[in-house]
Amino acid sequence: MVAAAQKIIISGFYGFHNSGDEAVLQSILNALRKQSQAAGLSLEPVVLSIDPEWTTATYGVESVHRMKLGEVRKAISESAGLISGGGSLLQDVTSSKTIPYYLGIIKLAQWMGKPVFIYAQGIGPVNRKLFHPLIKSVFRKCAYVSVRDEQSRLLLQSIGLDKDKIDVVPDPVMGLALPEDLHRESAGAGSGIGDTPPSVLKDALSTVGVSVRFWEQSRQELDALAEGLVKASAELPLHVRFLPFHHTADNEASRYVMQKMGQGIEKNGGTVSICEDALHPLQMLREVGQCQALIGMRLHSLIYAAGRRTPLMGVSYDPKIDHFLERIACRPVGTTAALDADKVAAGLLELLESGESWKQEREPLIASLVEAAEAPARQIVQYFGHKG
Repeated sequence: MVAAAQKIIISGFYGFHNSGDEAVLQSILNALRKQSQAAGLSLEPVVLSIDPEWTTATYGVESVHRMKLGEVRKAISESAGLISGGGSLLQDVTSSKTIPYYLGIIKLAQWMGKPVFIYAQGIGPVNRKLFHPLIKSVFRKCAYVSVRDEQSRLLLQSIGLDKDKIDVVPDPVMGLALPEDLHRESAGAGSGIGDTPPSVLKDALSTVGVSVRFWEQSRQELDALAEGLVKASAELPLHVRFLPFHHTADNEASRYVMQKMGQGIEKNGGTVSICEDALHPLQMLREVGQCQALIGMRLHSLIYAAGRRTPLMGVSYDPKIDHFLERIACRPVGTTAALDADKVAAGLLELLESGESWKQEREPLIASLVEAAEAPARQIVQYFGHKG
C-alpha cells in the first residue's frame, strides 16, 4: 500500500533550456519515482524553475517560479523536504550571485525545519573565500550530502566538513535512459544502450556530434576545432552534426564554427548539420546515441556520450570536464586556452577507427557509474521510509 504523497522541493538551474541541466532534472525525477515506488512511498516533486509553465508541461510535475520568494516560501512550507541539485550550483565563476541564491534556498528550508538533501552537486570553483564558512554552516545541517566527484568532496573537506558524511556519486545523468531502453529491459532484450540505430547504415558517413559553447574571448578554441574537423574530413568524409546544449548561446557558437569551417567539409565529401530543436533531454540523448563519435565542451554532452557508449573526446574549459573524463579513463584533447587542430583531427580519426575497443575498455567503468547514479535518490527515499 502506497502512503499519502509527500511533496519534495527540487532546487537547481531549471527552466533555462539548458539540455544538460534539464537532463539532471529528468534523471532526478526518474530516480525518485523508481526508488519511491520500490519502497511503497509517494514523493510528489515540486520544481523551482525560471519557467514554471514550461517545466510543468515538459515533465508533468508541479513547478514554482524560482525568483518569486513568496511562492517559494509557501511551497517549501508545504513540503516534506528540499533537494538541492544536481549540477554546478555552488560555484562563483559564472556569477557571484549563484552561491548566495542556492544557499539562501537551503537556509530557508532549514529555518522551516525541513530536511535538505544535496544531490550529486559539483562544488566549486569557489574563489571568494567569504563563501567558505557560509557553505560549511549550511551543509553541516543537511540531512544528506552527495557530490559528483572526489574533487568536490575534497573542497568541502578543506572548508571543514567531515569527509565521512559526504558521498561521492556519479552525475545523475549517467543513469538517464531512453524509453525504448526501458522497454527492452522489461522484455529481457538487454538495455539497448550502445546499439547502432537502424538509420545508421554501414556505407553511411560517420556522424560526429559536436557540442560547443563560447568561452575564450578570442574564439581561438572554436577556430582550432573548426580547422581540426576540416583536416579530419580530408582523411575521412564526415557528417558533422552540431548539438547545441544551451539554447540559444550554443546555437550561435555552433554556427560560428560552421562558418569557420566554410565549405571545407563539403569539399571533402562530407556534410554539416545542426540540431536546433532538441529541447527535451531525451531528444538530445537520442541524437548523441546516433553519433559514431562526439567532441564536447559541455560536460553533459560528454556524460550523454558515455551513457550511450558513444566514443568521446572532451575539450576542457573547467576542472569539472577533467574530473569526469578521469572517471572513464579519458583525458581532454586540449583546453580552450590551448587547443591544437592537428591533435583534434588525429584524436577524432583514432576514435572513429577504434570505436569498438574504446567501448569495450570503458564498459566496466561506465556501467558502474550508471548503476551508482541513483544512490542519492535511494538515500532520500530511505530517509522518508524510516521517518514513516
